[in-house]
Amino acid sequence: MAQAARVRRKLFVLDTNVLMHDPSSLFRFEEHDIYIPMATLEELDHNKKGMSEVARNARQASRFLDEIVRTFDGRIEQGIPLSAHSHDSASGHLFLQTSALSSEIPATLPNSKVDNQILGVVLHLKGEQPKRQVTLVSKDINMRIKARALGIAAEDYFSDKVLEDTDLLYAGLRELPDRFWETHGKGIESWTEAGRTYYRVKGPLCASLLVNEFVYQESGKPFHAMVREVKGGTALFETVRDYTHQKNNIWGITARNREQNFALNVLMNPDIDFVTLVGQAGTGKTLLTLAAGLMQTLEHKLYSEIIMTRVTVPVGEDIGFLPGTEEEKMTPWMGALEDNLDVLNHTDEEAGDWGRAATQDLIRTRIKIKSLNFMRGRTFLNKYLIIDEAQNLTPKQMKTLITRAGPGTKVVCLGNISQIDTPYLTEGSSGLTYVVDRFKNWPHSGHVMLQRGERSRLADYAAETL
Repeated sequence: MAQAARVRRKLFVLDTNVLMHDPSSLFRFEEHDIYIPMATLEELDHNKKGMSEVARNARQASRFLDEIVRTFDGRIEQGIPLSAHSHDSASGHLFLQTSALSSEIPATLPNSKVDNQILGVVLHLKGEQPKRQVTLVSKDINMRIKARALGIAAEDYFSDKVLEDTDLLYAGLRELPDRFWETHGKGIESWTEAGRTYYRVKGPLCASLLVNEFVYQESGKPFHAMVREVKGGTALFETVRDYTHQKNNIWGITARNREQNFALNVLMNPDIDFVTLVGQAGTGKTLLTLAAGLMQTLEHKLYSEIIMTRVTVPVGEDIGFLPGTEEEKMTPWMGALEDNLDVLNHTDEEAGDWGRAATQDLIRTRIKIKSLNFMRGRTFLNKYLIIDEAQNLTPKQMKTLITRAGPGTKVVCLGNISQIDTPYLTEGSSGLTYVVDRFKNWPHSGHVMLQRGERSRLADYAAETL
């Protein structure tokens, strides 16, 4: 009976990059068994030095393995139960390679390469356990291609994926159906408070709405509102402030479309501590965020300063080490900040050159550029923290950054999930996708997916056709 149960369990052989991407992957295979080749342990040892995220993950994976092996009294070759180390989330066994394994891999694949040694181990296990499904798990596309060419089942590591299809990613806004008021207008309550109009509606659509989701209707009289509360089949709508009108401008900037207006509503709302803005290049993410930050820091005095950071992943070849202080080293990565500050500095036409120069000096004293490498252990009090290019962060890095927020701090994450430069990260496993999904129903968070580019007709056409 035990033999039959073991045959039903799959055996997953883990490539090193899976453990270095997610050390907790050891406990993500539920009832199935996992196998760690000696070559994987060697690579973990080789990558453990340094302060990078990869090195930290390699050390964490080694600690997990050490804890599992150290507390086991039996024979390692018979498998180590994982249930005691995974709070019963994994009921399979961990197998470690305890002896040299011989297998026939093509002569064209040199044995000196670690990837090929791992492929050799998988081939041996496949021949040794023919009735069992043996699968290689790797984040490396070429490794998976080689495995399939050798007749080995190979998969990507999916457990860290928040969504299989990013088209399903929460947009933060939805269009109400044409007959919404006919089906939800019975017993409607409406009142005005502090310049905002509120509507309490009942109907079948209400249960699927999320707190702080934007709803709109353009047919007839336009209706733009935010969902403030959902209780069973009842929802409370609050009309949004119109930031497209010049009288409500933010540091001289007005919203140019519906999504930008929604974005300014969450950015300017002091009750919302966490904001995510996702959109293609040129949709205005950085400009709107900076304008709202300057207004609330310099005019409303809600925050003491603006802190801006981003992942330093080069698009082309790296340009080597950079001289200077932390801020000076980060300056080449902050071109977007400089470009947007130029725009914001020219919004006041009446200030003149002297006035603009004075404002520019004041702005620069209130904006600090920080590197992600020195964020651990810090706590930000009453700060407006902007995380740019957030799609290049892993979920773990994102958690490290967001948990830096102390009392009175607002965190804004900006990014374009179709433009990921970090190896082994995909649209589904990006830290930005992760936080959008996890924060989507929290009353103090807001999210808007920006659609329309407002940079120039050239940029819009290039984004659509290239």
